[in-house]
Amino acid sequence: MDQANHVQSGDEPFVPSSALMTSLNDATVMAMARVRQRVVQGAAVLSVLVLLLWISAFLYGSFYYSYMPLAAYSTPVHYYYRTDCESPKSFMCSHPVANVSLMRNNKPVLTFGQAYQITLQLDMPDSETNRELGMFMIRTTCYSRDGGQVAASARSARQLSAASSSRFSMLRYQSNLLRTISTLLFFPVFISGATEQKQVLGVELFSDYTDDPYSPSATAVIEILSSKVQIYSSQLYIHAYFTGVRYLLFNFPILSAVMGMSSNFIFLSVLLVFSYMRLLLGRPKQTQMNAAARLGNGDNRNTPS
Repeated sequence: MDQANHVQSGDEPFVPSSALMTSLNDATVMAMARVRQRVVQGAAVLSVLVLLLWISAFLYGSFYYSYMPLAAYSTPVHYYYRTDCESPKSFMCSHPVANVSLMRNNKPVLTFGQAYQITLQLDMPDSETNRELGMFMIRTTCYSRDGGQVAASARSARQLSAASSSRFSMLRYQSNLLRTISTLLFFPVFISGATEQKQVLGVELFSDYTDDPYSPSATAVIEILSSKVQIYSSQLYIHAYFTGVRYLLFNFPILSAVMGMSSNFIFLSVLLVFSYMRLLLGRPKQTQMNAAARLGNGDNRNTPS
């Protein structure tokens, strides 16, 4: 009897300890399940945010590269002469002429509706021939792919004209005394070949050139109307004048990128939230319809035939 009571008294302390261990295990399992659920939810939300950020950046980049034209373009200008002279006294029959392509990768360099400044840079030796030449004319004419004239110097594409207007240029004046002094001061540099006795002339061919969307410019013919002019090299520069949205995109790229990506991100986020809310609101209706369909099927089965 005493032994049975001792056994019963000895078994009583293990009952609450086992229940406590069970409750602790259940609490641990529930806590781990909640933590796992939170981690999965956080990873899903982070993945969605990263995806929206990448889509926003892609949309802004696509808009930028499709909307922004080329800001600056330069190409060397190579002149040629006609040599099929009838007179044996002269070797060159014409003035220098250059045919410059306005295409890059088989696409026009100029964008429709964008104003450009086109400038010709001439590296000319400071020689007696060029100084005696005085003023000389430079004529530029733009042509389309089919060979039609688009515009001439000092005229935009909307002001089509058969006549070609021209711009003039000349070397900067230097007196004999000034040239002598500069030669004596810089003769070590001239002898070493580090620099040359030349002048760089910049001639503005078009101040506000706008291409024609129906007949885009493909080539530009540059003519220097003097057969005695001497040129080391020549370069054609095209600069775009940005206004409005393009001005902001070009001059403030970081601010524009932040604003554009933020706008895309907000729009995509709102669209995603509305889609998710519509999906959640549609679930109860679908559940009620399924329940009603089940009840209807049950009533049909219980109805005797």
